[in-house]
Amino acid sequence: KKLLAMPISQLCPNTHPILQIKACNRNNNNNDTGSKSVTGKPRVSPQLNRWSRARAIRSGRKLDRSSPRTQTLEPNHSPPTVPFAVDPDDTVTEDGSEFRAKSIYIVSDGTGWTAEHSVNAALGQFDYCLVDHGCPVSTHLFSGIDEVERLLEIIKQAVKENALLVYTLADSSLSSAAEKACKLWGVPSTNVLGPITEAVASHLGVSPSGLPRGASGVPLSDDYFRRIEAIEFTIKQDDGASPQNLAKADIVLTGVSRTGKTPLSIYLAQKGYKVANVPIVMGVDMPKTLSQVDPKKVFGLTINHSVLQEIRRTRAKTLGLSSESRTNYSEMDYIREELEFARKLFAQNPVWPVIDVTAKAIEETAAVVLRLFHDRKHKCTMSRISKRY
Repeated sequence: KKLLAMPISQLCPNTHPILQIKACNRNNNNNDTGSKSVTGKPRVSPQLNRWSRARAIRSGRKLDRSSPRTQTLEPNHSPPTVPFAVDPDDTVTEDGSEFRAKSIYIVSDGTGWTAEHSVNAALGQFDYCLVDHGCPVSTHLFSGIDEVERLLEIIKQAVKENALLVYTLADSSLSSAAEKACKLWGVPSTNVLGPITEAVASHLGVSPSGLPRGASGVPLSDDYFRRIEAIEFTIKQDDGASPQNLAKADIVLTGVSRTGKTPLSIYLAQKGYKVANVPIVMGVDMPKTLSQVDPKKVFGLTINHSVLQEIRRTRAKTLGLSSESRTNYSEMDYIREELEFARKLFAQNPVWPVIDVTAKAIEETAAVVLRLFHDRKHKCTMSRISKRY
């Protein structure tokens, strides 16, 4: 009965952990045969239970509640709920009934960026189910977990919430503890970082440091400072500012208004590229310094006229402009004329690749830009995005 309260170091001293669990469960089953569990507590409505839990979470108190999901694991003992426990989201169906969303716990001894993005990428394969609430999912990120005790508390809570545990733990002792605890307590889990780290260690012939990136005592890399420098440069070069610095940019984006130049520039800057963007405006000459830039660095952006009109109308509403006060900025005739003006400019500069951003996410457009940029820079026979560490 004290299994869940034991520290991880005592869970598997000499006997195989699975055999220990089976023996414990067998004894409990023998003791409980022919008897019925009777509780002296009155039944409380599930809605009141949810309100009580929510109040406890907001107040920071520990939650004392039993969960029917843990009965198969420990009939007479449920793991304590941690102070930072989260209650799964409840979804109301059309007939008024409620059901809980599936929980995914994301645990990391660093920022959790890798694990979180891996989970998001995986969930993208289930959009058809998530959109219509056929299988609602709630993700919960626990970052900076660098102690075994805190890790075990999270896993105990995952038992209660019947959650999937996805973790990236650079510390081998933490990773091992997570793997053992999940097996012992029946928590489905996935180690995102471990297999990749082992494969790289085998390929390089050296051992990993076991420290999460950004850990105390780990110096910031040159790549980090390059990214900071790139972001600062890109912000200063936004929307055609400081055209005298265009030649210093790694990448120059150009296109009519609302083709996503600024967000794309910032996204690329976060990857370490110095980006400048130059707007194309009818009646306004392009900066002369643009002609001095290596044309292989310049990328044109275009978009479908109907989509552009919708984007501009939405932008006008966001700014609080009424239909009477709007200019021809979002009128179809003006948009067609503007896009034709940009097309002619691109035709005059055939070396510039032109990317259609219609229905493309920023990440997709960035991938195209970087692939073309590296193909031209390294003259590869196969398309790739190369980086030196």
